Amino acid sequence: MIHWFYERLLLRNLTKLPQHVCFMITGEDMIEAPGKIYETTEWCREVGLRGATFHISTDRPEEIRACLPAIKKIRNIASLDLHYADTVEKAGEGMDVTVAVGMSGREEIAACIRKIAEEEVDPTEIDEELIERHLTFRCMPDLVIKTGGNYLTDFLIWQSVYSELFFLDVNWKWFRKVDFLRALRDYQSRARRFGT
Repeated sequence: MIHWFYERLLLRNLTKLPQHVCFMITGEDMIEAPGKIYETTEWCREVGLRGATFHISTDRPEEIRACLPAIKKIRNIASLDLHYADTVEKAGEGMDVTVAVGMSGREEIAACIRKIAEEEVDPTEIDEELIERHLTFRCMPDLVIKTGGNYLTDFLIWQSVYSELFFLDVNWKWFRKVDFLRALRDYQSRARRFGT
């Protein structure tokens, strides 16, 4: 009952929302609470976010295979873009949701450079816009939420350079809507400088 009241209070005071939020979780987190990703997507939809990205950090994507049905359930309430191993699946309609399993920001940048090299682009024509057009993930998250401590991966290393970061001591399994709303409240209280 107290959590419900606190949620309502937090919701009432949210006036400036991020457009896109990235959640960074571990493979172990996903295995312990596979349904949490759908639940969190529902919260994002309820508050009116434009998009959400979930990065599942793992060196062994195959360990997440049993969680794929829970991830794919997202397509029932949103437009899901699932990157798993060497496959990309797109399905559903509505808010954009990307789920990336075991992907590295360094790998993405290396792949981006290879694509540009294959196109034989004159080096003098390479700029930020060109690089961004060749990235696998085009979202620029306003807010990155990391549950279970302060270790971040290099995922979205280019795209998140100006993102606000929010660290939670609580593990993904115990991540509640009130924690999500607290992260949004914290975001709106920050003065974003975009590197200046």
